[in-house]
Amino acid sequence: MSDARTILVIGTYDTKDAELNFVCDRIRGLGGHVISMDVSVLGDPEAPTDISKHQVAEAAGKTIQDAIDSGDENHAMQIMAEGAAKLTANLHAGGKIHGMLALGGTMGTDLALDCARALPIGVPKYVVSTVAFSALIPPERLSADIQMILWAGGLYGLNDICMATLSQAAGAVWGAAQAVTAPDPDRPVIGMVSFGSSALKYMVHLREPLIDRGFSLAVFHGTGMGGMAMESLAEQGYFACVLELAVAEIGNLMVGSVVNAGADRMTAAGRRGTPIIAAPGFGDMID
Repeated sequence: MSDARTILVIGTYDTKDAELNFVCDRIRGLGGHVISMDVSVLGDPEAPTDISKHQVAEAAGKTIQDAIDSGDENHAMQIMAEGAAKLTANLHAGGKIHGMLALGGTMGTDLALDCARALPIGVPKYVVSTVAFSALIPPERLSADIQMILWAGGLYGLNDICMATLSQAAGAVWGAAQAVTAPDPDRPVIGMVSFGSSALKYMVHLREPLIDRGFSLAVFHGTGMGGMAMESLAEQGYFACVLELAVAEIGNLMVGSVVNAGADRMTAAGRRGTPIIAAPGFGDMID
């Protein structure tokens, strides 16, 4: 086998077979390999996929008939999401994939977000969605380095507009898989939430001494999404220590501001047993 990267392409191949195969062909045309995963429930693709819907359901400890018999579309897709996420994680752990690309509408996007969260940071995760950037996607569902693309004209059938979007997505995930620099597993990472260096100088003063001591400092912007991203990575055990020196997201949550990181902010590191150094910086700032 060549050194070409392999991309996992996920979707409901019963209803979006042409669109998904268009993406697969584009990736192959760029010199890549593809593993196709069908997460359909009722229908079947025109041609077999590398991973069938039956294998996806079995990975969740169920059968496709179980999903059908549930009589509830949401429950059926939860079964498929669980199985798809497990298979995605296993494929990456086995060195068989180097990135993922998923296509979906409302439910397909929800499933794709589970698959993206199953992959570690640094592995390209692209989701092409008809509901990207809408209120239907809660921010807390997003993995720390996910890339989302609005699927313009993608609700039904191939057309010139949606093919332009899909071809860009295929090139993006392929290029990312070729170019990515994975985190150094031997360099411990310190997680920090802060605001701009003009307001908070500590990150400027701390960075070089930490680097000199063999650490890498990852600074997240404390405007809601940054805090969520750090919590997600802390939960996965990425940090050797967390510096909680800007806690505005907590105050924002208390007063109902949308610029918050959810009720679980500042909890993941503690649950994981990661050391925390905390101080009430920016505690008086409300957005």
